[in-house]
Amino acid sequence: MSRPLKFTNVARSTFFATVRQRVDAYFQSQELSRHANGAMWTKTILLLVSFVGLYGLIISGQFGVWTMLGLAGLLGACCALIGFNICHDALHGAFSESKRVNKIFSLLFNLIGANPYVWTITHNIVHHTYTNIPGHDEDIEVAPGLVRLSEDEPVRPWQRFQHFYAFPLYGLASLSWVVRKDYVKFFQASIGQHTTKHPRQEYINLFAYKALYYALFIVIPLVVLDITWWQFLLGFLGLHFVEGLVLGLVFQLAHVVEGTAFPSPDETGDMQEAWAVHQLRTTANFAPNSRLASFLCGGLNRQIEHHLFPRVCHIHYPALAAIVKQTAHEFNLPYLENRTFLSALHSHYRVLQKLGR
Repeated sequence: MSRPLKFTNVARSTFFATVRQRVDAYFQSQELSRHANGAMWTKTILLLVSFVGLYGLIISGQFGVWTMLGLAGLLGACCALIGFNICHDALHGAFSESKRVNKIFSLLFNLIGANPYVWTITHNIVHHTYTNIPGHDEDIEVAPGLVRLSEDEPVRPWQRFQHFYAFPLYGLASLSWVVRKDYVKFFQASIGQHTTKHPRQEYINLFAYKALYYALFIVIPLVVLDITWWQFLLGFLGLHFVEGLVLGLVFQLAHVVEGTAFPSPDETGDMQEAWAVHQLRTTANFAPNSRLASFLCGGLNRQIEHHLFPRVCHIHYPALAAIVKQTAHEFNLPYLENRTFLSALHSHYRVLQKLGR
């Protein structure tokens, strides 16, 4: 890419200025902080206690093989929920107004197998800027050559079956983070349009925290537990399959469903619409009225609000959704929603089926 891609807002849309003003007015009128409230802190404590409790139960070795496998799966799900609810907000600077608090909670990302520094580049900078733009947003590159998520990609014969095999592949996302993806991204010359020149401390952090993760989830279980190698492998893979499947599905249901666009730059290499309008065209909500989905997904079922206001704690997204939806309709802009998790899942399935042809 010869020069950075830009959003030129040819139509001079004032959508984002309007919705941002209304959101600011909401927080001011309600005298609310944009960061975590009591409910958010309660959820944070609950998730962290669950993580420690599940890990402790597994390391205790007091259960049979299949019970241990079930606990490993629950621990994997808990890791994904910590990523959604705590780390994600902290890495966006949304959890607390204190940078130190956000930094502390972002370090928890290492305990679910991912490097927070690499994530900040790939997700906060690249994905949030160039959402769903082929060749720029590396988050939509899921198993390149196996899963086709853009019409710009060549069609391969086996992809006619991708609506079947894509879902098991999503289950490998977490394992890929642990053993491959973070290293590959870290040592790439660039991620999207972001040139990767890292501080020396981040090299130390990458290897030190990976070593800590391997010690907690590989070395200690093998040393402490009276299990065979295949029982350990079954539990380790079970943990990561559940974690990866949860992480993968939440992302895909927000960006790869019917109605979401995968636009390409014009002949000058620019996007001619406003960045915020682009977010509305490339992002979708799912199960927006489900309290359970909001609790478990860390507000990422309201992905539209997250992309427009990533520095606002997700606990506030239900209130923001009404403002954003009304403003989008006033400007005749799309506001994409799937009413339930299952309808979003079915929509994603149909997209995979269509692109596989």
